[in-house]
Amino acid sequence: MSDTHKRAAKAAKLAKDSMPCNKPRRTPGHKTKSHVVKACEGGEEKIIRFGQQGVEGAGKHPKTEKDKARKRSYYARHNAQDPNPDKMSARYWSHRVKW
Repeated sequence: MSDTHKRAAKAAKLAKDSMPCNKPRRTPGHKTKSHVVKACEGGEEKIIRFGQQGVEGAGKHPKTEKDKARKRSYYARHNAQDPNPDKMSARYWSHRVKW
């Protein structure tokens, strides 16, 4: 079995019970999603996968005009005007971790 298959198998075996709450981590072996988190709120737990594999966000403080435009476009596409995004959504975690 190759390294990528081993990593993918390991990522697939993520046990919800063994993951810490609200601690996002990278999933390099996942086919499409770059991060995973076990979101916990009000006694509810949910595994959330988010972020496109191989794509980096522009960061919290983009320096170039191109990165600033990328960030504006991302927020326009993902309804960033909502002042209270739900912690149990991929949008909340994507904004917090990648952008």
